[in-house]
Amino acid sequence: MSQDSATATEAARKLTGRRRREVVAVLLFSGGPIFESSIPLSVFGIDRQDAGVPRYRLLVCGGEDGPLRTTGGLELSTPYGLEAISRAGTVVVPAWRSITSPPPAEALEALRRAHEEGARIVGLCTGAFVLAAAGLLDGRPATTHWMYAPTLAKRYPSVHVDPRELFVDDGDVLTSAGTAAGIDLCLHIVRTDHGTEAAGALARRLVVPPRRSGGQERYLDRSLPEEIGSDPLAEVVAWALEHLHEQFDVETLAARAYMSRRTFDRRFRSLTGSAPLQWLITQRVLQAQRLLETSDYSVDEVAGRCGFRSPVALRGHFRRQLGSSPAAYRAAYRARRPQGGALESVTTVIETSAPVQGTASSRRAAAAASPGPTPVIAAAASGGAAEHLRPGPEAYVPGRPTLPGQRSAP
Repeated sequence: MSQDSATATEAARKLTGRRRREVVAVLLFSGGPIFESSIPLSVFGIDRQDAGVPRYRLLVCGGEDGPLRTTGGLELSTPYGLEAISRAGTVVVPAWRSITSPPPAEALEALRRAHEEGARIVGLCTGAFVLAAAGLLDGRPATTHWMYAPTLAKRYPSVHVDPRELFVDDGDVLTSAGTAAGIDLCLHIVRTDHGTEAAGALARRLVVPPRRSGGQERYLDRSLPEEIGSDPLAEVVAWALEHLHEQFDVETLAARAYMSRRTFDRRFRSLTGSAPLQWLITQRVLQAQRLLETSDYSVDEVAGRCGFRSPVALRGHFRRQLGSSPAAYRAAYRARRPQGGALESVTTVIETSAPVQGTASSRRAAAAASPGPTPVIAAAASGGAAEHLRPGPEAYVPGRPTLPGQRSAP
């Protein structure tokens, strides 16, 4: 029995009262985005038994008084209220309307009670903020949309936020990154409950990959949370971004902030959710991406212009973050340039080796054993359709997709 299956079985034994594993409650709030809200409704609310997908029973619950207004001014009314959550073995919060406002106390209490009674609690995208507000993520690994990950880490410091992952499975509490990653997590739940064949059949019906390779690294940009704009560290961060072509380290940044290294590390992490060294390496790799896309500099020249001490250092960090060598990335990018000459970024690059799989503990051990730091806030490549590619001797060629960027429960 796989560890995912063992986890599901153990969780099922804990269900109490009227709760049933096959009953999925989706908790909706006013102001929620319609796309994220529709994902669990489509995955768990449609009977696809003819395609070999076991049936779930869906309960759409209002987390507050209706009608609920969603994006575009649509108004929704839900057939159930919070009381229906008492029957669910899985409770999904697809999104929350604002990362700065607290969720309703009654909804938070219903989530806590469901968790205490053995229900599996799922937060898609900004739904992680609702789970965190309920205290369900304290001391746990979690993820959310990369853009909101620093805010989640700052507001709830006891949550171990990892913005690299498409989703995190910590057993009875699961979270996902933004939008499409919600589909990845819902497919993972079906896979955990009913196996790979059922999840594959559902993925074919949805016309999506059953597993996506990589994590959120390729989508991240150099943005920092808005809160840093008024912080004294903002000037130091701005200086670092303007001087990436120079060789400096975190000690230099700490000195510019008039802080000890230890204080600077703690302060920087509280603001961004990332260690300063990891952030700095990420920015250098992102700068290298841009130069590879927009210039004819050699890889050695790109390394120097991005502050790396050697081309070897650039290649190592570039491959760890994007799964490709700089030369192969440039070749793939140029192969996909529009004929009109407009620049278009490659959103997905080669996975030269399968991402670390397995449990959270095994992935952390593998990460610790790998050379060099692993980025927490990683580089972005905007635009362009995603492709699963694999390097050949001279250029990229189509290849099989690898396993997804996910963290599973121990």
